[in-house]
Amino acid sequence: MLAIASVTLTASPAFARWGAHPRRAEVNGRLWNQNERIRAGVRDGQLSQSEARQLRADDRGIYHEEHEMASFDGGHITKADQRSLNQQENAVSKDIYTDRHN
Repeated sequence: MLAIASVTLTASPAFARWGAHPRRAEVNGRLWNQNERIRAGVRDGQLSQSEARQLRADDRGIYHEEHEMASFDGGHITKADQRSLNQQENAVSKDIYTDRHN
Protein backbone atom coordinates (compact mmCIF):
# COMPACT_ATOMS: atom_id res chain seq x y z
CA MET A 1 0.00 0.00 0.00
CA LEU A 2 2.83 2.39 0.83
CA ALA A 3 4.34 2.01 -2.63
CA ILE A 4 0.97 2.75 -4.22
CA ALA A 5 0.59 5.85 -2.07
CA SER A 6 4.03 7.07 -3.09
CA VAL A 7 3.19 6.60 -6.78
CA THR A 8 -0.14 8.34 -6.28
CA LEU A 9 1.40 11.27 -4.43
CA THR A 10 4.20 11.85 -6.88
CA ALA A 11 2.04 11.23 -9.93
CA SER A 12 -0.80 13.48 -8.87
CA PRO A 13 -1.81 16.49 -10.96
CA ALA A 14 -0.58 18.68 -8.10
CA PHE A 15 2.91 17.31 -8.74
CA ALA A 16 2.73 18.77 -12.25
CA ARG A 17 1.88 22.18 -10.81
CA TRP A 18 4.95 22.06 -8.57
CA GLY A 19 7.23 22.57 -11.53
CA ALA A 20 8.01 19.04 -12.66
CA HIS A 21 9.24 18.71 -16.20
CA PRO A 22 6.20 18.50 -18.53
CA ARG A 23 7.18 15.11 -19.97
CA ARG A 24 7.55 13.66 -16.47
CA ALA A 25 4.27 15.24 -15.41
CA GLU A 26 2.49 13.66 -18.39
CA VAL A 27 3.91 10.20 -17.71
CA ASN A 28 3.19 10.40 -13.98
CA GLY A 29 -0.28 11.80 -14.62
CA ARG A 30 -1.06 8.74 -16.73
CA LEU A 31 0.19 6.48 -13.95
CA TRP A 32 -2.08 8.28 -11.50
CA ASN A 33 -5.03 7.90 -13.87
CA GLN A 34 -4.33 4.19 -14.34
CA ASN A 35 -4.20 3.72 -10.57
CA GLU A 36 -7.62 5.36 -10.34
CA ARG A 37 -8.95 2.99 -13.02
CA ILE A 38 -7.59 0.03 -11.06
CA ARG A 39 -9.18 1.30 -7.84
CA ALA A 40 -12.50 1.74 -9.64
CA GLY A 41 -12.27 -1.78 -11.03
CA VAL A 42 -11.72 -3.25 -7.57
CA ARG A 43 -14.49 -1.10 -6.10
CA ASP A 44 -17.09 -2.22 -8.63
CA GLY A 45 -15.96 -5.84 -8.62
CA GLN A 46 -14.57 -5.94 -12.15
CA LEU A 47 -11.04 -6.61 -10.89
CA SER A 48 -9.94 -9.16 -8.32
CA GLN A 49 -7.38 -8.24 -5.70
CA SER A 50 -4.76 -10.38 -7.44
CA GLU A 51 -5.44 -8.70 -10.81
CA ALA A 52 -5.19 -5.28 -9.18
CA ARG A 53 -1.97 -6.25 -7.41
CA GLN A 54 -0.37 -7.32 -10.71
CA LEU A 55 -1.50 -4.19 -12.55
CA ARG A 56 -0.18 -1.99 -9.75
CA ALA A 57 3.13 -3.85 -9.83
CA ASP A 58 3.36 -3.18 -13.58
CA ASP A 59 2.67 0.54 -13.01
CA ARG A 60 5.16 0.64 -10.14
CA GLY A 61 7.81 -0.76 -12.48
CA ILE A 62 7.08 1.98 -15.00
CA TYR A 63 7.26 4.61 -12.25
CA HIS A 64 10.63 3.33 -11.05
CA GLU A 65 11.95 3.26 -14.61
CA GLU A 66 10.77 6.86 -15.15
CA HIS A 67 12.49 7.91 -11.92
CA GLU A 68 15.71 6.21 -12.97
CA MET A 69 15.61 7.78 -16.44
CA ALA A 70 15.12 11.22 -14.89
CA SER A 71 18.09 10.73 -12.56
CA PHE A 72 20.35 10.43 -15.62
CA ASP A 73 19.21 13.74 -17.13
CA GLY A 74 19.01 16.25 -14.32
CA GLY A 75 15.40 15.50 -13.37
CA HIS A 76 14.09 15.43 -16.95
CA ILE A 77 13.22 12.64 -19.35
CA THR A 78 13.95 12.75 -23.05
CA LYS A 79 11.32 12.44 -25.76
CA ALA A 80 12.60 8.93 -26.47
CA ASP A 81 12.23 8.05 -22.76
CA GLN A 82 8.70 9.45 -22.77
CA ARG A 83 7.82 7.46 -25.89
CA SER A 84 9.14 4.24 -24.31
CA LEU A 85 7.28 4.85 -21.04
CA ASN A 86 4.07 5.71 -22.90
CA GLN A 87 4.29 2.44 -24.85
CA GLN A 88 4.59 0.56 -21.58
CA GLU A 89 1.68 2.52 -20.11
CA ASN A 90 -0.39 1.74 -23.21
CA ALA A 91 0.20 -1.98 -22.63
CA VAL A 92 -0.84 -1.74 -18.97
CA SER A 93 -3.86 0.35 -19.96
CA LYS A 94 -4.96 -2.40 -22.35
CA ASP A 95 -4.45 -4.97 -19.58
CA ILE A 96 -6.64 -2.89 -17.24
CA TYR A 97 -9.35 -2.71 -19.89
CA THR A 98 -9.14 -6.42 -20.66
CA ASP A 99 -9.22 -7.44 -17.00
CA ARG A 100 -12.13 -5.13 -16.23
CA HIS A 101 -14.20 -6.43 -19.15
CA ASN A 102 -13.77 -10.18 -18.70
